[in-house]
Amino acid sequence: MAAAAVTAALVGTGTSAVAADSPSPVAPSAVNSAQQPAAAAAATTATLSSALYGIDKAGNSYGYTQDGKGGFLARESNSDSSWSDIKDMSQVNNGTDAKTDGLWARDYSGSLYYMPWDVAGTRLGGGWNIYNKLVSAGNFGGAGAGDLLARDSSGVLYIYLGYGNGKLTGRYKVGSGWNAYNQIAGNGDLTGDGKHDIVARDSSGNLWLYKGTGNYKAPFAARTKVGAGWNAYNLLVSTGDLDYDGRADLLARDKDGILWRYSGTGNAASPYKARVKIGGGWNTYRLLF
Repeated sequence: MAAAAVTAALVGTGTSAVAADSPSPVAPSAVNSAQQPAAAAAATTATLSSALYGIDKAGNSYGYTQDGKGGFLARESNSDSSWSDIKDMSQVNNGTDAKTDGLWARDYSGSLYYMPWDVAGTRLGGGWNIYNKLVSAGNFGGAGAGDLLARDSSGVLYIYLGYGNGKLTGRYKVGSGWNAYNQIAGNGDLTGDGKHDIVARDSSGNLWLYKGTGNYKAPFAARTKVGAGWNAYNLLVSTGDLDYDGRADLLARDKDGILWRYSGTGNAASPYKARVKIGGGWNTYRLLF
C-alpha cells in the first residue's frame, strides 16, 4: 500500500474545494486542457493484474496480493491508517505493463490527489464533488496511460485522459443518461479486440457492456445487455486479470460480504464465466479498489 508519506499528503492540507463548471484537475504548470496525450504507437497493452486494496470503516487500509489461482493471499498484517477523509480511491496504470503505478483519491472536501506508490502524493485540484462517481477503469483515449471517468449529478459522463504521470487533461463529454447506473466497473479488455471496456449495472439489476473504441471523442460503442440479477451485489470492482489467463475479470461483493470472481471470456456476447467464490468477510471495507 502507499507509504506513510502519501498519507501525510492528505492530512491537514487546509485547502478548500472550489466547485467550478469544469474543475481543473492539474497543477498550475500542467498542460492546457485542449491538449491530449499523444497516441501510443502500439495498441496492444498488457492486461492489468493487480493486488486488491480495502479501506475499512475505521480508516485503515489493507492490501491483498493475488495468489495466482484467481484469489488473494491473506491480507497484509500492517496497515496504513488515517484514510477516513478519503471519499473514493482507485488504482491507475500509467504505462503499458501489467502493474499499477499509484492511486487517484478524492477526499470529502472535493480535492483530487495523485499518489504514486511509496511517494508523497500531489494535489491535482479541487471542485471534484460536482461528480457523484469517479472510475479509473483503464485506457479509453487511445494513448498509453489510464484515464479517469467522472459522472456528474445530472448523469453526464466525462473522460479525463491520463498523461502517464498522474496528471490529467481537461474533461471531454462522453454522453448523458449515465445516472441509470449504480455501479460502473472494468479494468481491461472484455471482448478480445485489444481495447478497454466497462460494464455498468442499472437499478433493475441488468448488466450492460460498453465496448471501448479507443477514440477519446467517442470512447464507447452502444451498450449491449450481458446479464440480469446483478442486484445481488453491493459492489462491483476490477483489478484486471485474477486467474492469469490474459483476460480481465470482475469482482462482485454480495450483501453477506462474500466476494465472487467472474472470470473474463474475451467474448462480447458473454464476457464472463460462471462465478467462483473467493471468500467472506469483505463487508468490513467501505472501499475496495
